[in-house]
Amino acid sequence: MKKKVFALLLCGLPLLINAQDAFDVLQLSQDELRGTSRFQSMAGAFGALGGDLSVLTQNPGGIGVYRNSDLGITLGVDINSTSSGVDKINSTKFNVNNVGYIGAIRLNSETVPNLNFGFTYNRLKSFNRHYMGGVANIQESMSNFIADEFVNVPGFTHDDLYWTEDFNPYFDGYAPWAAVTLYDMPTVDGGYAGIINHFALPNDEGDYDFDEDGYSKYGSLVQGLYGKGTTGNAYYEVDERGHADEYNIAFGGNIANKLYWGLDFGILDMDYRSFQSYEENLDDAYIKKGTDDVLYPVINNLGNTRAEWGLFNYLHSEGTGVNFKFGLIWRPTQALRIGAAFHTPTYYDMRDTYYVSASLKAYQDGVQLYRADKGSNEGYDYSSSYTMSTPWRFMGSVAGVIGTKGILSMDYEYVANETMRIGDTRGNNYPDVTDNVKRYFKPSHIIRVGGEYRVNPNWSLRAGYSVKTSQVEKGVDEYDYNIITVGTNPAYQYDNTVHHITCGLGYHYRSFYGDLAYVHKIRNSVYNAFSPVNDVMLYIPNVSAKVTDHNNRISLTLGMRF
Repeated sequence: MKKKVFALLLCGLPLLINAQDAFDVLQLSQDELRGTSRFQSMAGAFGALGGDLSVLTQNPGGIGVYRNSDLGITLGVDINSTSSGVDKINSTKFNVNNVGYIGAIRLNSETVPNLNFGFTYNRLKSFNRHYMGGVANIQESMSNFIADEFVNVPGFTHDDLYWTEDFNPYFDGYAPWAAVTLYDMPTVDGGYAGIINHFALPNDEGDYDFDEDGYSKYGSLVQGLYGKGTTGNAYYEVDERGHADEYNIAFGGNIANKLYWGLDFGILDMDYRSFQSYEENLDDAYIKKGTDDVLYPVINNLGNTRAEWGLFNYLHSEGTGVNFKFGLIWRPTQALRIGAAFHTPTYYDMRDTYYVSASLKAYQDGVQLYRADKGSNEGYDYSSSYTMSTPWRFMGSVAGVIGTKGILSMDYEYVANETMRIGDTRGNNYPDVTDNVKRYFKPSHIIRVGGEYRVNPNWSLRAGYSVKTSQVEKGVDEYDYNIITVGTNPAYQYDNTVHHITCGLGYHYRSFYGDLAYVHKIRNSVYNAFSPVNDVMLYIPNVSAKVTDHNNRISLTLGMRF
């Protein structure tokens, strides 16, 4: 009966299987250096300067610096090279990074010289990245990791691995979704086999015995394909696409040309798509002996076996969010400016669409014994909804004006990654994800330094540098934690450091201005196909790789002030 229920539901699994986890919200919460060309060419070190269309996403107090109205657009080309091991993938993408208007209203008052308002569009982040690689002579299989996670939860039986109508991943007493995906997969001959299986245990003499229902009299264990004597290789591919955009509505002003202030309301739009595949080829694999309906098959004693299997995950996350920003710039002297800004979390309403499939080919002596496949709905018709909040941010800035020729500026930004949250559509946070966020992540720190030198009244040279520190706790990076993800994809990734090296050129003539920027971004990331098995008595490494992005961006801003 269980098999009949599963067969009916195989083509339409409810996609709550993709409830987001801690590393998913980390991935979706990241910003990057974008905006006008002048802003980018100084590495975004504008928190104490203002007077630029990009400041609405950074320190809205900068809107108060304006004395004239500003209208501009920024276009850019990204040339990205991503490498993982010996594999390198290049891509080129055209973007509109910024479009904006600042309106200045002069009040002819010494106390309040002007009040300003502004509207801007900003591309906050491009998710575009594609990489692949392989790991030879793996010491553990993802199938064993998923099987172990099932076994480690007390009280589970084989019945928990069958799909039923009331299956719910948020309630205690249900098996992990990845385990459900890899268990009891239909074969082409009408039978069932799994990437994880219940295997019978022998008695002390090494004999097997079953009752009339096919159950082992000596018990069983859930095991993956990797066992004593197994060898093999793993292959992975990650293809990400999408963007996060922000639409800003801001107003502000200045007080006695000493204190500049601004408030900003941001409306965000996010669209993220990801395809991730993971495959293993294993020799002397522990495969199911046949495809009949025996629940506890004898562990493989056939010899000279081979298993080729893969897990394929497709995800489309889309949502809209809102945030608020408040900023100040204080000018105690003509040469010194000090800035501060606070960003609330961005509160998103999210919707995910998801598809997962798994495949297995089992061989003995080079002859295929069976092939099994299992997947959710192919039309991606099912979805899940949830809420998500990104970290809050604080920024402190200082800038010096050197005569009429130069500017030096520095920003420090604190990003409270441990405050990220995921919850249901009623706004109730998931406590397990909250606990993982607090455990896995730490604040990251961003330092930005930029300078500008005015060659003559029309031309300016600019340069800058920024660095962002790691987001994860030391225990994550050194594999001291067993990382548990939600859904059918055990993989997780994070950034260690992100560097930007920038330069640019500016031209100004009467009301027209044009700026050109070059940005070189170096992002060092870590990809993990699944968590290492790590406890007091045992450490087995996972399949992981270092991923490095080298992004070269050229952007052009055209605008006018009037």
